[in-house]
Amino acid sequence: MKNLLVWVVIIMLLGALYNGFSNTDANIETIPFSDFKNAVAAGTVSEVKITGQDVVGKFTSGEQFKTTKMAFDLNLADFLVEKNVKVVVEKQDSGMLLGTILSWLPFILIIGFWIYMMRQMQGKGGGGGAMGFGKSKARLLNEQTERKTFEDVAGIEEAKEELEEVVDFLRDPGRFTKLGGKIPKGALLVGPPGTGKTLLARAIAGEANVPFFTISGSDFVEMFVGVGASRVRDMFEQAKKNAPCIIFIDEIDAVGRHRGAGLGGGNDEREQTLNQLLVEMDGFEANEGIIILAATNRPDVLDPALLRPGRFDRQVVVPNPDKNGREKILQVHSAKVPLAPDVELTVIARGTPGFSGADLANLVNEAALMAARRNKKVVSNKEFDDAKDKIMMGSERRSMVMTDDEKKMTAYHEAGHALVSLMCKHLDPIHKATIIPRGRALGMVMSLPERDQYSFSRGKMHDQLAMAMGGRVAEEICFGEEEVSSGASGDIQAATDLARKMVTQWGMSEKLGPVLYTENQQEVFLGHSVAQSQNMSDETAKLIDAEIKRFVEEGYERARTILTEGREQLNQIGEALLEYETLTGDELKVLIKTGKVERKEPEAPKPATTVSAPTTGPQTAEPKDDQNDADAVSTEGDKAE
Repeated sequence: MKNLLVWVVIIMLLGALYNGFSNTDANIETIPFSDFKNAVAAGTVSEVKITGQDVVGKFTSGEQFKTTKMAFDLNLADFLVEKNVKVVVEKQDSGMLLGTILSWLPFILIIGFWIYMMRQMQGKGGGGGAMGFGKSKARLLNEQTERKTFEDVAGIEEAKEELEEVVDFLRDPGRFTKLGGKIPKGALLVGPPGTGKTLLARAIAGEANVPFFTISGSDFVEMFVGVGASRVRDMFEQAKKNAPCIIFIDEIDAVGRHRGAGLGGGNDEREQTLNQLLVEMDGFEANEGIIILAATNRPDVLDPALLRPGRFDRQVVVPNPDKNGREKILQVHSAKVPLAPDVELTVIARGTPGFSGADLANLVNEAALMAARRNKKVVSNKEFDDAKDKIMMGSERRSMVMTDDEKKMTAYHEAGHALVSLMCKHLDPIHKATIIPRGRALGMVMSLPERDQYSFSRGKMHDQLAMAMGGRVAEEICFGEEEVSSGASGDIQAATDLARKMVTQWGMSEKLGPVLYTENQQEVFLGHSVAQSQNMSDETAKLIDAEIKRFVEEGYERARTILTEGREQLNQIGEALLEYETLTGDELKVLIKTGKVERKEPEAPKPATTVSAPTTGPQTAEPKDDQNDADAVSTEGDKAE
């Protein structure tokens, strides 16, 4: 309809232009009709051409004129013939007809636009037009062509078992209702990004073989107040027509945040949308046969009314997988990848603690891309090791030009980290030390955890502080106070953050005791992020600062003691890094014992993690996720640009 209307308008405009340019009478003098009849009566008109109401003629003097005859003057032709005027009568041409149509064009367009808008308001114009704001954006997935099942989900067995009951409800609800059980209203999938929450929701729909509506939390919220609530109502109306079915709301925290937490009261669009969602999920009118699945990585910001039983009856935690889970995920993603005989997925899984399912999928993909660039027919363990290094540390920057002094400073800086790490018994074994620039770092030391770690001891944290200060101390010992560079800025920042958590959150200060002195939550006020009141006295704040400084300085002095006593080993590691650029953990151990490097073909290289300040605190079980807190303590921030 719209395309046809556009073409009609274009054709009319072209016709009007043609009619305007083809009008040859534009320069002829126009005279009143009364003067025309007087001239005919006086015998000064020689010939006339009549076309419709238009009259074009010529005087006996040769001058041309034009006029418009009166419609009721039916005897004009006889009058002209009587006065011996040559008369020519023509039919009205298409150009004149087009001109008449163009004169009515504005009215035609207004009427057509009004009809179009009415059709949109009645929902007959396709549902996505100008008046379709309140229509739901939920998409109905076709599980026949893109069906997922629990076999496609690996590494999160506990979460699958918890959701299998939902599938049983959808398959055979009578088995539960005859015992008085009610079908659950909803399940909230909670977990870090990339753990497979969306995939798990699709697997539930595929196993139950029911309609599956999917929508994002941000799709509800628009700039017009009331649109989100209208979309919620329309979504549930569609779901009722397809019951039993599943509605999956991804990133529900976009619409389900605490009400009244921000400025402007409780009448904004997001809160109205949340209110409508709460009513639809569990209000006066029951929505039988509709199960709501939602996913978020921020359950702490959701409104309590959304989390109560009757709306989200169960919360399913989808964590980062453990070693066995990572191995199963690697098997799924590498099923279509030709692997070399030296690839051991068990070893790769052991060396990737904290990796999510998305991280492991990216690891397999990067390894396959590297093998293709190297013109290999299979993906070997070398590609997996290089892909892991690229993901965790960035691409190598071998083209970067460094002076000999800068390269030597970097080598001894990393040697300081490596030697302190080797001398501290609580730290993870070193996997690799390198001075090849990667990402933003000019060098780094990496460690390989021997197992998944869910808590960390006080001794390990103090070892981390000492190792973090090892690079700065090595620069002071080898080059003097005046030559110390800014390369340890990342180490200092991460060590300070670690010490602050030890003092204020983890209760590891004898003077302050096991008391929480700070909150991680922040509020936004007028565009500025401000920390919540910490409810402490000035004396306590001063004591916290003093304890943080003491922890860092103790690590600094411990690193100085280790490196001063092992100055010979420090020089050996520094010179070896200058010569070989990269040393493995085994080579470093042999080097400090024998004083020389024994090169050999590395066995299956193991994925690595950065040896730095504690990657997490005792209360967390996700080492990789918390590397952001102290990611560059040992090396990645060591000489950061």
